[in-house]
Amino acid sequence: MTVGPDRDPAVTVDPDPDPTVTVDPDPAPTVTARPDPDLAVTVGPGPGPAVDEDTLGRIFLGRVIEPGDEVGGWWVREFGVGEVVRRVRDGGEALPGVSKVRWAGLVARAARAEPERDLAQARATGARFVPPGDPEWPRQLDDLADARPLGLWVRGHPSLRMWALRSVAVVGARACTEYGTHVAATLAAGLAERGWVVVSGGAYGVDAAAHRGALAAGGATVAVLAGGVDRPYPRGHTTLIERIAQQGLVIGELPPGDHPTPSRFILRNRVIAALTRGTVVVEAACRSGSLATARAAQRLGRHTMGVPGPVTSALCAGVHELLRGEATLVTDAAEVAELVGDMGDLAPARRGPVLPRDLLTPAARTVLAALPGDRASPAGEIAAAARTTPDEAIARLYELRALGYVERHGDGWKLTRQAVISARAGRPPC
Repeated sequence: MTVGPDRDPAVTVDPDPDPTVTVDPDPAPTVTARPDPDLAVTVGPGPGPAVDEDTLGRIFLGRVIEPGDEVGGWWVREFGVGEVVRRVRDGGEALPGVSKVRWAGLVARAARAEPERDLAQARATGARFVPPGDPEWPRQLDDLADARPLGLWVRGHPSLRMWALRSVAVVGARACTEYGTHVAATLAAGLAERGWVVVSGGAYGVDAAAHRGALAAGGATVAVLAGGVDRPYPRGHTTLIERIAQQGLVIGELPPGDHPTPSRFILRNRVIAALTRGTVVVEAACRSGSLATARAAQRLGRHTMGVPGPVTSALCAGVHELLRGEATLVTDAAEVAELVGDMGDLAPARRGPVLPRDLLTPAARTVLAALPGDRASPAGEIAAAARTTPDEAIARLYELRALGYVERHGDGWKLTRQAVISARAGRPPC
């Protein structure tokens, strides 16, 4: 079969036992592949990598093996993609590590898998498949070992690998408070302004606030979905996810058209954790799914951070539990960047406001502190309280008088009314 010059690879199945691949003449190099007898592919010219036998097999297995299935990952590593595809398609001798019932379920799934259709559906929505080993594949995902995705479906123009090199995950409660929304949006905007890519799950609550904060700052954001990248979920975020696909990236490991399930949300979180340098949790109850992202980040040796909230809030209890462990407390983007960024990327030092008394010399502050607040006191008494000589005390008292802190009453010295008020309010005396 010959395929016309489409920008994306076209795929078909040839039942011939010894199939060949034909490519239309084009100045670009042609690609010839000899795939499995049951899996023939005709590849059209395009700017991206050709859909080879291994890639098509991974797309096929994406319909058979659930995300994060370590047994399936072990099969791929031990036997190779082609052998696993052949065994589940034939449905004969089971691969090791599964029961007969589970093997029967996998074989039934394999009978319904159509990788060519998945590729065509992905092309229709502008998505591409990125397998391990592809130039766009983020190598930090290899840290997941046998739980590594078989590949990722990607919507958006930027390179996933390049964006993931400098990325931070911001996750948290779906039913978050206004405080959580504000913190997540502000944090994401600050990270985007510093050149960081904000990664989240596209869900309601903190996830959406993080995406919107990054977009509002003109920054980069990535949504990692628990279903097919062509089916925005939740439906209420269709507009948001489409905007992310236009300005950033929408990724997922499930084939086009697949729907999310509770278990897939949890398994999706391992991809968020592995993809980024660190994970920040904003508002999370003790059973929040976002804590799974943080725990996955800890297992992978990534930075784990939490934003504290009211100790009376059940929505913050999970974050506070993280902070009691190995997580680091952060309050803004500067502190996150200091932790996950390069050497020298330091957050500004935290300190309170500079008060007028801070500008006094140590000797003058000592004498000022020795004055009683309710009456005039002679210089000798003030000197004794300040542990200095009367002459030194008088010299400092005249300095304080010039600055408006004290006034003289006969032979005694007393704090001015303005000095007493300013000392309580933290304002200058004049």
